[in-house]
Amino acid sequence: MNDLSVLPTSFTWGVATSAYQIEGAVSEDGRSPSIWDTFSHTPGKVAGGDTGDVACDHYHRWPEDLGIMKELGVDAYRFSIAWPRIMPDGAGPVNQAGLAYYDRLVDALLGAGITPFPTLYHWDLPQALQDRGGWASRETASRFADYAAAVSGLLGDRVKDWGTLNEPRCAAWIGNLEGRHAPGLADIDVAVPVSYHLLLAHGLAAQALRAAVPDARIGIINVMHTCEPATDRSEDIEATTRYDGHVNRWWLDPIHGRGFPADMREIYRVALPEQPGDAETIATPLDWEGVNYYSPTIISDDPGGGVPYARETPPDGVPQTMLRWEIRAAGLEQVLVRVATEYGARSLYVTENGSAWADHITPDGQVHDQGRVRYLEEHLAACGRAVARGVPLAGYFAWSLLDNFEWDYGYDARFGLVYVDYESQRRTVKDSGRRYADIITSHRQRPAVTAPDGDLG
Repeated sequence: MNDLSVLPTSFTWGVATSAYQIEGAVSEDGRSPSIWDTFSHTPGKVAGGDTGDVACDHYHRWPEDLGIMKELGVDAYRFSIAWPRIMPDGAGPVNQAGLAYYDRLVDALLGAGITPFPTLYHWDLPQALQDRGGWASRETASRFADYAAAVSGLLGDRVKDWGTLNEPRCAAWIGNLEGRHAPGLADIDVAVPVSYHLLLAHGLAAQALRAAVPDARIGIINVMHTCEPATDRSEDIEATTRYDGHVNRWWLDPIHGRGFPADMREIYRVALPEQPGDAETIATPLDWEGVNYYSPTIISDDPGGGVPYARETPPDGVPQTMLRWEIRAAGLEQVLVRVATEYGARSLYVTENGSAWADHITPDGQVHDQGRVRYLEEHLAACGRAVARGVPLAGYFAWSLLDNFEWDYGYDARFGLVYVDYESQRRTVKDSGRRYADIITSHRQRPAVTAPDGDLG
């Protein structure tokens, strides 16, 4: 792990979760249904018929989970706030019981010396707003700004690090173009306006946060992939450009003031619901950017398929997780360097990075997840290499603190540093969690260093 010696002393070590994946308590204290409650209760949408009704019961068990975070020695906890808990109808009035839950959580985190790093939206749109058009409606972007103002108005005296959206690409494309996530639509005429209003909502929320918390540090979280052609055929090379535009450039260009990519507009052939001033709002200056990275993508031309007429072609004979996601740590270094060089990001965090395995408790009562240990070590080493090249990487959040409801995969795909027995809700720190704790301790014991200048070459 010598690559980590270049990480600055100020480097943030964290863990990440999201509300619907861990909280449970879906009908308590005034919470209303989200689109994921509706989707997961629709037969055939989630593996095993699983739902987030109970999940990890974090809503009640958060003090125990906070104790585990202290045991791991993390600096920060990235969690998401459930919009349906704060504004059950998607708009005012504010549900004070919902706000009070996060108020208690924030106070306890700060009392434990752990920095709260909330994300305002991790896919759990109030169903009431979906019934009124969802993200395809401009109203939803405005309501999101109201929600951001309400939350920051209560927590902003203590919380300074805010994320607006998590992976808007997944919310738009997987939820509204592919239909594999909530709300389960497959309509490009809906999906493209959804993508636009998500980024507009990000900009409006960033402005609302800044107004409520002038010293806030605000960012957005995008999931990124390296994109490589499956062959040297021109068709696959062109398909890779389209795919990169679909999953990366469409989301990065607008927030950096470049507008929506012209080549992708031509491919989608759906008019954007643009209004004067929107471009500037979407490009509201950021203090940091989050990069979620799991795997690279190998792309083949697919003229008979749907937009972007390109498909992922998982290679054989390479290391893979249980979800058949290729394991390639060098890809994390590549995407970090790309955001720093092509887009000039001023500060970056790895806001999610992890791997899914079919973990189990062994007779000794432990979870020996050596695949995840290797994944963690290799990807942290990639972070070190990126910093050595001059990437302004400020921290790393492991996905995830707990095994959880993994969206359409249900509960079989385990990403946690901590094993959750879903029947008893018993938590067991895995070998990977202990290894992460050791890495954090070792880093803290090194002599103070500052990040190298690097050459970003």
